[in-house]
Amino acid sequence: MLPGMDADIRAFLDHLKLERNLADHSLRAYTLDLEHFYDFTVAEGRRPAKADRDLVRAYLAGLHDHLAPSSVARRLSAIRSFFRYLQQADRIAHNPTDGLRGPRQVETLPRTLSVDEMLQLLSPPVGDSDPLLHVRDLAILELLYGAGLRVSECTGLDVMHVRTDERLVRVRGKGRKTRIVPFGTKAVEALAAWMPARRELLLRCPPDQRADAEKALFLNWRGSRLTSRSVGRMMEKLCQQAELHKSVNPHALRHSFATHLLDAGGGIREIQELLGHARLSTTQRYTHTSMAALQRTYDRAHPRAHRRPSEDAPTAPAGGA
Repeated sequence: MLPGMDADIRAFLDHLKLERNLADHSLRAYTLDLEHFYDFTVAEGRRPAKADRDLVRAYLAGLHDHLAPSSVARRLSAIRSFFRYLQQADRIAHNPTDGLRGPRQVETLPRTLSVDEMLQLLSPPVGDSDPLLHVRDLAILELLYGAGLRVSECTGLDVMHVRTDERLVRVRGKGRKTRIVPFGTKAVEALAAWMPARRELLLRCPPDQRADAEKALFLNWRGSRLTSRSVGRMMEKLCQQAELHKSVNPHALRHSFATHLLDAGGGIREIQELLGHARLSTTQRYTHTSMAALQRTYDRAHPRAHRRPSEDAPTAPAGGA
């Protein structure tokens, strides 16, 4: 946080960290959003807690010129939560964000890979890459797709969180909520191949990072815990090697996991539990993805989906009346 950060904002961030147990990346997002709001209110000669509805509106209006609607909505959500905290703590009488609506969002369907594309991605050539890293990358792909993990959940795994004999992994998700997720035999095989390679990479670890690396399931080439950003770069490289002709981020494997389960008859409630979604509405996005794919298949394959005008025209009887 910035030096001299407003005391009310600092108290709110402490509340998020200590009482709501918010994940580190979420806490960083709240901090950046509220620091920006703090700078705006100070420039207007106000403390954040003294902002009224007009000042909040003016702040949001200034964001539309350079931020996407989703980013503006996130800023508003952070400010709304801040004022709600102050109201519940009896520090303000009214929440100035009550009744304020965020920008209309462009609803996009989750980007997924087809089953064939997933198989193609999971069978790339080794090429000239480090064979230790190749084994690791395959294990990461199998676990991301096989268990539907977020990339941060995958890189945050410790060896003790995975039980290959039971094909279960204990995951700490958003809000530090823990869930148990099953994974398939292909992931078991990939993890079994990775563990000896992991021990070799661990020998490269710097002494100051050794304690965390010894616990971590996935390591980088230096022998330290792997980061989410590194997995993103790895995905770009593997998409090129697999000749997918498109680039997808690690989250696409989670989307593909959910969509393929749904296409195969999986129940929406069960998929919600596997993904760790707090709200069913979040999981229901995948029904739209599945329906869109079904519509494309219908339009491509059904003889009555797209009829030429001549097919509907009545045919004149031969030889007259």
